[in-house]
Amino acid sequence: MASMAAGPDHLFNLRNSFYLGAYQAAINNSEIPNLSQEDIVERDCLVHRSYIALGSYQLVINEIDEAAATPLQAVKLLAMYLSSPENKESTIASLREWLADPTAGSNATVRLIAGTIFMHEEDYSEALKHTHSGGTMDLHALNVQIFIKMHRSDYAEKQLRVMQQFDEDHTLTQLASAWLNLAVGGSKIQEAYLIFQDFSEKYPMTSLILNSKAVCCMHMGNFEEAETLLLDALNKVSDDEPTLSYSDAKDPETLANLVVCSIHVGKPSPRYLSQLKLSHPEHVLVKRAASAEDNFGRALQSFA
Repeated sequence: MASMAAGPDHLFNLRNSFYLGAYQAAINNSEIPNLSQEDIVERDCLVHRSYIALGSYQLVINEIDEAAATPLQAVKLLAMYLSSPENKESTIASLREWLADPTAGSNATVRLIAGTIFMHEEDYSEALKHTHSGGTMDLHALNVQIFIKMHRSDYAEKQLRVMQQFDEDHTLTQLASAWLNLAVGGSKIQEAYLIFQDFSEKYPMTSLILNSKAVCCMHMGNFEEAETLLLDALNKVSDDEPTLSYSDAKDPETLANLVVCSIHVGKPSPRYLSQLKLSHPEHVLVKRAASAEDNFGRALQSFA
């Protein structure tokens, strides 16, 4: 996890790959020599979080055993939480036990995973209880995301200022700035787009970067450009390393954004929505679509 202390960062490239959505690249390039024991644990956490981002929950659950370090155990909890709806209650109960322990509960990775899980639960107050004090760039970036979800861009901006004071050029600082610009809207959308454009020029293109640029385009009314970016995200494979897929045909955000974009350009979207329903039935867009269908059905019955 990105510490806010000065010193050489042996995991910079690995961490950067993870932040920008190049998850397979992070996994493939994780063999880094001469790491300290602390860096080894963080390296392993980044690798397993990359597997989680790719949907390989069971692999993470199987690989992290009871003897693993506390941060890795926390990452395993996240995999268990995301692996199936049936696991959520028991996983949250286990997480609360960890948080009640003074040693485990103060661990930065445990706090980050707690914030992530409670944010997924939309229990933002509980998430902030464990993340608000910051201490790492990852925690401050998560705070920005939580405050944006709470529609409190003023608090998100305060967190961003803390990040900027530490390292204005840090990848997470730039991402947090773009997230906040998107939330504020208006002329700030163009600023967000330029941040993502800068990433696309400096680093290998990823689904995350393409989606982010597409969302900016949709906000600015450029739906045809957004559609092009999203279709690229759906099919993106690195030209330099053809074995590394930087995207996934089942990537939920790409599919969800394509549904929205297709509606605006007047194209049918059922195929993308069907893919999203099959691969990520818990996605918020799937739930909203189901709710809308139920409401429409009830409305029809009232006129029958």
